[in-house]
Order: sequence, then C-alpha cells, then structure tokens
Amino acid sequence: MYVICVYDVYAKRCLKVMNILRKYLFHVQESVFEGELTPKQCTDLNKELNDIIKDDDEVIMYYKQLNRMVNGKKKSFNKNILI
Repeated sequence: MYVICVYDVYAKRCLKVMNILRKYLFHVQESVFEGELTPKQCTDLNKELNDIIKDDDEVIMYYKQLNRMVNGKKKSFNKNILI
C-alpha cells in the first residue's frame, strides 16, 4: 500500500522519528515521507514509532491501496543493475 506520513513531534524526538521513517519511506520534504509498504512493514513502522512518540507528539499516516493494471505485452527488466 502507498503511505504518506507527516509528523509534528517535540524537537528532542524529531531526529529519532526521522531516522525510523527513513528506514521505511522516502523523505520528501521537512516532516513528510512517502512510499510503498507491505502490511508487515506498516505494522513494524507503527510499533517503532509508538515506542518513541509521546502524548504531545503527532504522527499522521495516510494509506492508499494502489492497484496496477498493465495493458499490452508485459516488459521484463534486467534486475542485475549495478550502481
């Protein structure tokens, strides 16, 4: 599923929250992350965040199930790409 996450946390915890989110999502802007996650990754991410955030913090996640449809011949891409 596609996830957009925004947060507003106390400055002491901001770096910790950002580092957790970077493990799962792409950093888009200031306190905004987005990316594609499996249900297991969503569960793991929420557990890690809940261990850090307090009552005065706010982390909001928007979930959207993306469906992909391909018309025509399916192309295969070489997965052995060296960076």
